[in-house]
Amino acid sequence: MPLYNLNTSISYLKGVGPNRADLLKTELGIHTFNDLLHFFPNRYIDRTQFLKINQLQQNSSEIQLIGKITNIKTVQQKRGSRLVATFRDETGFMELVWFRGIKWLKDSLKINTPYVIFGKVNYFNGVFSMAHPELELLESYKKSLRTAMQPIYSSTEKLTNKGVSNRLVSKMIQHLFEELGLKFKETLSKSIIDKLGLISKSEALFNIHFPKNQSLLTKAQQRLKFEELFFIQLQLIRKKIVRKVKIKGFNFEKVGAHFNNFYKNKLPFDLTSAQKKVLKEIRKDLGSKAQMNRLLQGDVGSGKTIVALLTMLIAIDNGYQAALMAPTEILATQHYNSLVELLEGMNITIKLLTGSVKTKDRKVIHKQLELGELNILIGTHALIEDKVKFKNLGIAIIDEQHRFGVAQRSKLWEKNTLPPHILVMTATPIPRTLAMSVYGDLDISVIDELPPGRKEVKTAHRYDANRLSVFKFLKDEIAKGHQVYIVYPLINESEAMDYKDLMDGYESISREFPLPKYQISIVHGKMKPADKEFEMQRFIKGETQIMVATTVIEVGVNIPNASVMVIESAERFGLSQLHQLRGRVGRGATQSFCILMTSFKLTSDAKTRIETMVNTSDGFKIAEVDLKLRGPGNLMGTQQSGVLNLRIADIVKDAQLLKTARKSAIDLLTIDPLLKASENIFIRQAYQELSKNSIIWSNIS
Repeated sequence: MPLYNLNTSISYLKGVGPNRADLLKTELGIHTFNDLLHFFPNRYIDRTQFLKINQLQQNSSEIQLIGKITNIKTVQQKRGSRLVATFRDETGFMELVWFRGIKWLKDSLKINTPYVIFGKVNYFNGVFSMAHPELELLESYKKSLRTAMQPIYSSTEKLTNKGVSNRLVSKMIQHLFEELGLKFKETLSKSIIDKLGLISKSEALFNIHFPKNQSLLTKAQQRLKFEELFFIQLQLIRKKIVRKVKIKGFNFEKVGAHFNNFYKNKLPFDLTSAQKKVLKEIRKDLGSKAQMNRLLQGDVGSGKTIVALLTMLIAIDNGYQAALMAPTEILATQHYNSLVELLEGMNITIKLLTGSVKTKDRKVIHKQLELGELNILIGTHALIEDKVKFKNLGIAIIDEQHRFGVAQRSKLWEKNTLPPHILVMTATPIPRTLAMSVYGDLDISVIDELPPGRKEVKTAHRYDANRLSVFKFLKDEIAKGHQVYIVYPLINESEAMDYKDLMDGYESISREFPLPKYQISIVHGKMKPADKEFEMQRFIKGETQIMVATTVIEVGVNIPNASVMVIESAERFGLSQLHQLRGRVGRGATQSFCILMTSFKLTSDAKTRIETMVNTSDGFKIAEVDLKLRGPGNLMGTQQSGVLNLRIADIVKDAQLLKTARKSAIDLLTIDPLLKASENIFIRQAYQELSKNSIIWSNIS
């Protein structure tokens, strides 16, 4: 019977001790036997092949051989000495060379005893040699667990310097298996294992660390990846089910006068079928007596604002207030202006609350809100201040939600006794695999078509050498009465280089587009907000034809007359940023263009990004490429990257397995929502254990 269990501190494992245990904790986050057991290799070296000395090639690859050391000598060099051993098998001989640890090696190496050696081969003066080979007596090699596919574990400089080598980690894991025996608790039901042809948990854990061959390794990886994704999906879907049962929401029973009046008389264009489908999904949620928690995805310009407004009108028709929160003042103001224009002549009170609203005006807004005289409040973080109290907030809409922290969002629904319905909007398309993993507890709606009459923005890639022809094109567009954006990258607002790029660019554009014929606005992060606003307004009013800016214009400015977006040093931008910037044009009826300017020197990733932008304007395709290039952590930003600290699965490479895991979780919870069935006992136990230390928390609610 093992003395230890999976929760035992790693310091009690043979060969570890307190000092190494501290290193493993700080460097790799390994605190217990369980942590070490689930510290999976990141690659493997195939040690199934043994070569003979007469088969060696001059290609410096890693190989292994069996043979005997027949002779050892010390050779003096200019600096110190080296140890050289003659290594033979029945087909020939080669040399083994060491430059360090010579005295210890000389005493410990055994002559004429079979060894297994492994390392990189060099060829010099007609003789093959191997420097600092891995050496193991053939007898102990046969007894050890690792005999075929050698696991390679991730390490750090500190671990290497302190002698915690890959071989030592492998040895620790071998002691772990000896200590705990080879039987581990099953975590999946027999029906799931049989249906998907998975191997047992014990077999998987053994073969991930000590695979006898490639086939067993593949089966172990498949089993452990599936399990990791399955339990994430189980948590997300179960949370969604529980929320719908437990969290009651306001029941919006009717679609009334405000909605119908707007829909029949004020709607500026016919809704697309995608918008209609999304509205149906929202209406169903609002009348279900459960709290709506829906994520609305739609590309830039796909008409999310109209859907948001119609949703707010349903709330107002049912006697409730609505709030819309945006991440920046520019974006909040834009939402406010467009809604005021759309609702003109209707008996609806709408106000804007941002950091720059004067105190006396704020007090009026606060009072109107509490009395229920205010129907719609639009604003920034100012909406979540303690002073802001609603009479009856029925729906909260959050635009570009990834810009807000979880704590900020939750403050919005503490404003009511019953939580308001939540609609979260994003113009950053989220790849399907990421949406399933991160927003799996939300209902997701997608607007995947542009309003009628919208022309696709034509995108071209031009090198810096083509600048004069690009300038000529801009002059032609301005002559037609159109406006132009020229955007410079901004890595960090304090970086002198970025500012210099912008100012140099501004000077060369000023020379090429001289006064009084051309007027130019400039906007960057170092300007005072009032100056920035003044320049923005000049461009909005059409007083300037060219806007030279950094990425401060990425979100939110809606200027239908701007028909060209020139992105300088486009190779320095990420894909989602390029896509967002391109979305600033193409908002009117005229054909719009996006020109990506780069130098000739492009990395392969930069080439992929540029080609993707030129070839497609589909935000979801772009997001998929972005996910492949950058991985989920970077795509989600720091606030939510912790959600996907996956140990073995990869949501990009294992997308198919993720879909299988999600379907398995849905099927299981449909039949046994409380995981009470006797055949699901292992799943329930594993689920409860995971929930204690869960990193899957609800991003939205």
